[in-house]
Amino acid sequence: MLERFRQFWTNFFKPISHLLIKLGVSPDTVTIVGTIGVVSGALGFFPRGQLWIGVLVITAFVFSDLIDGDMARTLGTSSKWGAFLDSTLDRFGDAAVFAGLVLWFFGGGDDRLLAYVALWALVMGSVTSYTRAKAESLGMQAKGGIAERADRLVALLAVTFFADLLDLPVLLAIVLWTLAAASTITVVQRMILVRRQALAQPTPPS
Repeated sequence: MLERFRQFWTNFFKPISHLLIKLGVSPDTVTIVGTIGVVSGALGFFPRGQLWIGVLVITAFVFSDLIDGDMARTLGTSSKWGAFLDSTLDRFGDAAVFAGLVLWFFGGGDDRLLAYVALWALVMGSVTSYTRAKAESLGMQAKGGIAERADRLVALLAVTFFADLLDLPVLLAIVLWTLAAASTITVVQRMILVRRQALAQPTPPS
């Protein structure tokens, strides 16, 4: 759903992309720094209960995911390695965001149930990405579902920010339960999609 806004934000950050290119910064460097920023923001602030500050730090670095891609296209250096690095480090960032909340709920947040819900959402988010990657490695498609990566991340960060700023923890509980359920459904949807494709393929002669 949020992919439709990708081009808008890419154009918005083009001046930064061009400046970094002029400074001799490589797209891979931006990818790595962005991931370090997201992980640091999530694990540095969330476990201490500084949720809205953590969201601001994470958000500042999340957009590097758009900047590095635009830089690679502008330089004509888009490659399979760059795509692999970007996708792999995205998993680190996503895991850190949920892990930070897990640590908070097991600690000062004092809500073990929500900690387990956040942990389940983390696992299902990773499996969601894996199902797509594995399907594509087998020559099939497994994109789509009700909870793609961008939707999950934006929903979690936005609600976490306002839940902490307005002191309404129930909002965070709602979004975590929703994401845990939606991610699980997405995994099932992608499994069904791949099974249909697999059954539609002709059986090789024995």
